[in-house]
Amino acid sequence: MEEALPSLKMADIDLLNNLEKISSLIPNRVLKIEGYILKENHKEQLEIIIFKGFSSSTTHPIEIDLEKKVIEFRYVLTKFKLFKAPLKETKENFIRENQNSVFFLNQKNWI
Repeated sequence: MEEALPSLKMADIDLLNNLEKISSLIPNRVLKIEGYILKENHKEQLEIIIFKGFSSSTTHPIEIDLEKKVIEFRYVLTKFKLFKAPLKETKENFIRENQNSVFFLNQKNWI
């Protein structure tokens, strides 16, 4: 049986580009996104950091062309963590976590 892919069903919304737009408006926040890329018959860990309107992946190459999708592979995003910037190795930077892929599309949830 094929696994349900909730993040892939959001085809009409380019989630990462919309999160980048919100991030550019709130430059003192870092959004860390975890998930996985589906390649053939296995999953590869995916981690994306969004800061000051830009995405960067610590695990895979990403596209910087604004007219293309950030990630060209099929992927599932499973966890979103918001931090205060600049990042420090303390728990004081952590703001909130959510597994709902649209939660951080509401700019109020970044504050």
